[in-house]
Amino acid sequence: MISPILRQTSALILARRQPEYRRFLHTRIDFGEQLIGIKGARGCGKTTVLLQHAQSCGLEASRILYIACDHPAMVDVDLYALAQTFYQEGGQLLLIDEIHKSKGFAIHLKAIRDTFDLQVIFSGSSALRLEHELADLSRRAVVHELPVLSLREFMEIETGQRFAAYALPDILANHANLAANVMQTLRPIEQFKKYLHYGAYPFYRESLDNYTSKLLEVINLTIDSDLASLYSIDPGKLDKLKKLLYMLCSTDPVELNISKLSAGVGTSWPTLSRYLDSMSAGSLVHIVRGGGGMRTVNKPDKLLLDNTNLFYALCASPNVGSLRESFFVSQLSYQYQVHYHDKGDFLVDDRWVFEIGGAGKTLKQLAQHPDGYAVVDDVVIGDGRRIPLWLFGMLY
Repeated sequence: MISPILRQTSALILARRQPEYRRFLHTRIDFGEQLIGIKGARGCGKTTVLLQHAQSCGLEASRILYIACDHPAMVDVDLYALAQTFYQEGGQLLLIDEIHKSKGFAIHLKAIRDTFDLQVIFSGSSALRLEHELADLSRRAVVHELPVLSLREFMEIETGQRFAAYALPDILANHANLAANVMQTLRPIEQFKKYLHYGAYPFYRESLDNYTSKLLEVINLTIDSDLASLYSIDPGKLDKLKKLLYMLCSTDPVELNISKLSAGVGTSWPTLSRYLDSMSAGSLVHIVRGGGGMRTVNKPDKLLLDNTNLFYALCASPNVGSLRESFFVSQLSYQYQVHYHDKGDFLVDDRWVFEIGGAGKTLKQLAQHPDGYAVVDDVVIGDGRRIPLWLFGMLY
């Protein structure tokens, strides 16, 4: 039996008015699949994707059930038994949010998929345990990742206009014309500056005044709830993870200094390394490892906050260089492999080398590299192999 509380909660949530803007992932998901997963960071809009589909799929409300596994009424609820009851009563679409909060969910989803003619769409944290569980669902589930908003999506939300997404090779080969096209509609630098402060998470639309406090809540919940439970981190050690975030906020984007970080956080390197892996899985930091023949066990990594909004939530004066590099990595890493490079800042897909800097950045450091590019901030339109930083926000 499905509890009345779950049914009432589902009805209330499904009846809510959803944002008109639909993220790019809607066009990439084949909603004809029987078992679909959406993973991503807290606050990136996974729930909205579920509910927007529910309201546009053409099914009667009674045929749809939405449940959130972090709801108190879901404690000790058997997912398979719930799905069986829902199916027997005529259900057709089961939406499961925060599925990583349900222990052993993979075996339940597998059984549901193999037993019932029922479509299931679930969402969950991008953390490592979810990845491990999803491995058991290969061949049965199609799982998509939803990153934070791109600059392109933010500009669409802000202006109501549509902007094309460009592949990286197109930007490298034709960036001046692409930038000119965008400039016909808006002032990209103006939008870019706003995005750096509050454009990464869709919930900024709810209230700009409360955005920072809500983002801090996302950070704290990710650490105190998600990472603590997923990785069995001692509650007394959680402040060390938060301290690490503060350190990254205001320091130069240099190679990872093992001894400095370990001393600053007050823990050994092996322990700190495990913390970093968990924070990367929780979409709080980017760990950029060496590439192009540099991938060795002892090679230091570059460490950045996951997106630029985290900088402004965590400290009053973010490091400009770290901001620039965080934006670049956050916009590229969804579709491309980004590694550290000894001659530039980043190596992308083991081919292109990028050096990130201000308006005066030149190609001097990459003069001998045929696929080397300078990514320049505070420039509206580039020239040659000098490309505006903001334009890399048009990739998805």
